[in-house]
Amino acid sequence: MSAITTLTNHQVRLAKRPTGTPTREDWSFTTEPVAEPAAGGVLVKTLALSLDPAMRGWMNDAKSYIPPVGIGEVMRAGGIGKVIASQNPQYAVGDLVSAGLGIQEYLALAEDQIKRNGMFKIDPRMGSITQWLNVLGMPGMTGYFGLLDVGQPRPGDTVVVSGAAGAVGQTVGQLAKIKGCRVVGIAGGRAKCDWVVSELGFDACIDYKAGNVKADLKQHCPKGVDIYFDNVGGEILDDVLARIGRGARIIICGAISQYNNTTPIQGPKNYLSLLVNRARMEGMVVFDYAERFPIAVAELAGYLKDGRMKSKEDVVQGLETFPEALMKLFTGENFGKLVLQVAQD
Repeated sequence: MSAITTLTNHQVRLAKRPTGTPTREDWSFTTEPVAEPAAGGVLVKTLALSLDPAMRGWMNDAKSYIPPVGIGEVMRAGGIGKVIASQNPQYAVGDLVSAGLGIQEYLALAEDQIKRNGMFKIDPRMGSITQWLNVLGMPGMTGYFGLLDVGQPRPGDTVVVSGAAGAVGQTVGQLAKIKGCRVVGIAGGRAKCDWVVSELGFDACIDYKAGNVKADLKQHCPKGVDIYFDNVGGEILDDVLARIGRGARIIICGAISQYNNTTPIQGPKNYLSLLVNRARMEGMVVFDYAERFPIAVAELAGYLKDGRMKSKEDVVQGLETFPEALMKLFTGENFGKLVLQVAQD
């Protein structure tokens, strides 16, 4: 008997579709034996998983840009893992990979599943494992292509980004500064706002928990908003729409304030501001840019290396903590990109 076949895979599966805020009862914890990979396949040990607001939408049985997670299926999640067994010449034991690992300790992929999974090798010299889940991972790709392709920033533009201390927001704001923009963040709590300004270099940050978003936007964006990168939706989106300038670009990335609603999602009330200001609002899904990820990774890794960009992660330990860790996203408890550490390298 090999060492592989003595391993047990612990998994978290979707037990039922949540109504409103997910709870631990919406998940089941299961185990299954681990097998050696078949010819052409690989076996990956999960090191760290990315916890993202989009996961809440994947739990709903509704039409979206990606099929919902099925009842009884391992919860979908991207992560970083290590190849511990390989029958594929492109992957050696010890390689670090980015893959759709799911909330589990091990993932076995047959040869024809590797490409469909989107697995690729990562270079630890370009960034740490947690950075590969943040600035160099899906949040960084979202911020990069959302800002540059959809937002089309120009030097001197005023850029507002909500969720500024979160995974996507921190990349958007720093990248906008590098491109010569004036950047105003929106975040929850004085500590996050202070960090966004003092550590990330934003020009200002509005604490939405203080309840003065409209007044603060007027103060910090006296000439209007040229680009708004929206991660939260709801009232804050309306507040920003009231301050946009001529030809503004609004990037709809997410609406975390709405994901646990049990009533219909609140749409923008100030949408006629788009008409008056000849502005554009456009949604973006990061998977549409997958072929260009290496270009973005190379550029962002350069900024990390030369100190022009920083990467903050909030790391929670242990697969069994997943239900409670995920909820940090919706209560605003996380400070930085939320990562679930499953095992050590």
